[in-house]
Amino acid sequence: SFCIIYTISFRLTDVLVFTVATNETDGYRRYLRSVNVYGFRDNLNVLGMGKPWLGGNVKLYVGGGYKVNLLKKALEPYKDDDQRIVLFTDSYDVIYLAGLPEIIQKFKSMNARVLFAAEGSCWPDKSLASKYPPANGAKRYLNSGGFIGYASDIYALLTHTPIKDKEDDQLFYTLLYLDETMRDRHKIKLDHKSDIFQNLYGAVADVELKFESGKASLVNTVYKTEPLILHGNGHSKLALNSLGNYLANAWSPEEGCITCWEGTIELDKTLPEAYPIILIAVFIERPTPFLNEFLTKIYDQAYPKSRLHLFIHNNVEHHQKTVDEFLETVGMKYNSSKQISASDGISEVDARNLAMTYCLLKECSGYLSIDSISHLDNVHTLKLLVEQQRGIVAPLLVRPYRMWSNFWGAIMDDGFYARSFDYMDIVKNERRGLWNVPFISSCYLINATLLGNPKTRPSYVEDDLDTDMAFAYTNRERAIFMYVSNRLDFGHLVNPDSYDVTVTHPDLYQIIDNKLDWEKKYIHENYSENFNPNKTPIQPCPDVYWFPIVNEKFTKELIDVMESFGKWSDGTNNDPRLTGGYENVPTRDIHMTQVKMEPQWLYFLKEYVRPLQELVFLGYFHDPPRSLMNFVVRYRPDEQPSLKPHHDSSTYTINIALNKVGVDYEGGGCRFIRYNCSVTGTKPGWMLMHPGRLTHYHEGLRVTSGTRYIMISFVDP
Repeated sequence: SFCIIYTISFRLTDVLVFTVATNETDGYRRYLRSVNVYGFRDNLNVLGMGKPWLGGNVKLYVGGGYKVNLLKKALEPYKDDDQRIVLFTDSYDVIYLAGLPEIIQKFKSMNARVLFAAEGSCWPDKSLASKYPPANGAKRYLNSGGFIGYASDIYALLTHTPIKDKEDDQLFYTLLYLDETMRDRHKIKLDHKSDIFQNLYGAVADVELKFESGKASLVNTVYKTEPLILHGNGHSKLALNSLGNYLANAWSPEEGCITCWEGTIELDKTLPEAYPIILIAVFIERPTPFLNEFLTKIYDQAYPKSRLHLFIHNNVEHHQKTVDEFLETVGMKYNSSKQISASDGISEVDARNLAMTYCLLKECSGYLSIDSISHLDNVHTLKLLVEQQRGIVAPLLVRPYRMWSNFWGAIMDDGFYARSFDYMDIVKNERRGLWNVPFISSCYLINATLLGNPKTRPSYVEDDLDTDMAFAYTNRERAIFMYVSNRLDFGHLVNPDSYDVTVTHPDLYQIIDNKLDWEKKYIHENYSENFNPNKTPIQPCPDVYWFPIVNEKFTKELIDVMESFGKWSDGTNNDPRLTGGYENVPTRDIHMTQVKMEPQWLYFLKEYVRPLQELVFLGYFHDPPRSLMNFVVRYRPDEQPSLKPHHDSSTYTINIALNKVGVDYEGGGCRFIRYNCSVTGTKPGWMLMHPGRLTHYHEGLRVTSGTRYIMISFVDP
């Protein structure tokens, strides 16, 4: 009956909600959003907005008395009002989880005139801990980041003792609470079990998200309560950011990301002149695989080139030719382009600072920083990031087949990676949305307003941290939110760790660490058609099969690798590369081991050859395939034009043509003697597969002119 009577008599206009905020920070906007979600914006009074903060540096020292003095002045008209309820919270690190009716109802049920939030730490004066009344295992100590009470009582507390702006507000309220006379007179209580106020510092493990009725809510699993106001006090702000991705109707399992659409714009592709001006700043700081493809994807972004400026810092001499050719081809299509090359001797930090300055010089609206490992496969990535309208936002990029991405969902106390509760769901795209995270790298769009303000301009220097860590650290310290979006698939990261620029065509060696990019670059466009159930494999001779497997880029680069190495065998039976030193059927060849490509080739056999073998040689299965002999053969009329009849030491053999008959050479081919069947004219990148021992005695037909190259593997000897 009490609840019914209360509900009837309660009026929203009887409640005053106060907060203090001197700047419109990301945290303040999040706070304000939660107020709007729960419908009491008209009750809210924001104190100090647009004025200097006079409460001291509360991150480093005690302070915050300015908040007390602002509230005292604001409450003066209500100093004698013993019916009106006042609710005060901080703003930058607070999220409302319920509306005023629920908050007021819970407050009235607690039989207090003034109720303060509670926490597990006695701060700022630990010596006062023993003076607190017992709390029977609940949170014992006062926290001043949130309190609720009647206007007359709160005003009496505020005016009981003077406080200077830079003195500590929490100590001020603590001393009032510990004064037994004041505590009894004004019925001051603490919210020991987080019925209303949930402080996160020291209590992150106490709470968890609950998803039901189409929304996320917060549960205190220790006290079995559902707090109504969430405060990320102290060093719990990153936990607050993570929870804030879901709470206050921000995300739900049914609707997905609700906040994704808030504040966004839509660029009209028919009005390219209206697109914001963006600087794309490219950073090539280490040797990187598939750089040409990376640059091509930047150029392919569906954004008017007239609205784009291009800045490239290339710190890798190996890549200079690629960068120069790119700029010579497309540089003039941008509004402007600028390159700093390796020979200029500019450090990465200096280059990043120069790029931001260049952005301001060009009066850009946004700054896209992108490292050479970031492949934007979605041509609309830049446009979508601009439309998202956030201070700093990154597209989710993941290493294919790995859980390595360009964001962290959580960090440890030492500032390094920790796995958040939702990291795997986000990386796997099982949860789509826009996520406030503590670390992003590799690719992100920054609103240019942040660049022009020394207090918000990104910094890439912080003690001994690398540039990525320094960037994220300084943003966190400044309470600048960093978002990562996986609303759509944007692209992926390449792995540069094994990239060896000392070899010829280093991309060719990247099949293991960068399989996706390797496939796109080197696998034959019709490879997947080999498995089309409606197509019969080509069989030029009995049990001899013909498959497209690699493209001509692969074949040309493999020839380059071999000729650059240049140490062809002499074609005699004496071969020190082999165990025993004797080759029964010698060829002029180079082994894959000699050019450091053996592991990659064995992986190729496993991933691309084995499925074809299982397709046509039914019942034979060997995973992974074994092969001790993997080599490129060179046939020339003046060197070794042909090969005598022989059996291969294999269960099956593959033979990939590397160049063109009729163009690069004349003649050549393979004759299967038992069947008197010859295969000639194999196209580059096509593979012959045939049994090795017993049945397929064969010979290499004479090359009459030019040079013929083939790639051979004796599989499962």
